[in-house]
Amino acid sequence: MNSSLVHATRLISFALVLSCTGCDGSGMLAATPDKVVPAKASTAQPNVSLLPQLLDMPGLNRQRQLRIYLPPGYAESGDKRYPVLYMHDGQNLFDVATAYAGEWQVDESLNALAKAGKLELIVVGIDNGQEKRITELNPWPDLDSKLGAPEGEAYVNFIVKVVKPMIDSQYRTQAEPAHTGIMGSSMGGLISHYAITRFPSVFGMAGVFSPSYWAGGAPALDHFAGKPAATDARLYLLMGEKEGGNMVSNVEKVNAALLRGGHPPANLSLKITPGAGHNEAFWASEFERAVLWMFAPGP
Repeated sequence: MNSSLVHATRLISFALVLSCTGCDGSGMLAATPDKVVPAKASTAQPNVSLLPQLLDMPGLNRQRQLRIYLPPGYAESGDKRYPVLYMHDGQNLFDVATAYAGEWQVDESLNALAKAGKLELIVVGIDNGQEKRITELNPWPDLDSKLGAPEGEAYVNFIVKVVKPMIDSQYRTQAEPAHTGIMGSSMGGLISHYAITRFPSVFGMAGVFSPSYWAGGAPALDHFAGKPAATDARLYLLMGEKEGGNMVSNVEKVNAALLRGGHPPANLSLKITPGAGHNEAFWASEFERAVLWMFAPGP
């Protein structure tokens, strides 16, 4: 089976699991004649909250939940302002009870970094669209008719024109691109890389984990080669050695194209992790290193 079909199959399975058609509405999986499967206990830390209201997504005729992580001591920090990281697949970031296959432990990792005096961030987790996840995170036409009509442009516009203005108005943020990042894995890695090229005046850094460049095919590779991010933007490219198919070769091609296009090596990181596969445990293990590099103080 080629790599595109493998990852498309995983993404479709991901959407089906998250839509939880077997749930009874209470968080408990529906009973079968022989058993009831209890919901997992929440692992979200106290400084993670759900935004009370769902946000309308212009052009997509749907709404979306946000999950907000605030640094420890945010409430007592006076007029202090914080950098912000926007992340996709919000269900997977903070809480094993809502995660697809294990959480990223973003809240635990950032709480530890804050306690050590290394980094304090606001994180905005944007829930994925379940069965719409694949189309929302892909901005390119589906050449093979496997993924559906792309909605990536509308999704990125939602982040830039709805989510970010609301976050900047309600929280003490450092709103400039030098303090604003975007991060995701798989299709989330693809759309994060796209976002930093599409809105260089908004995002100054991108965490591009296991990017599904295959989903956009040659147009995606051509886009990143011909329309690089701003030279002062920081791009953290991550791939597992065992992700299969053309995943590794594609990220190597994109990295080489960025360097040929003049992106400063100091602002570009490519890490291919030996033995790692395409999964949440891998991405969680690399999160701390990535954000420390992305949000390191500039010269």
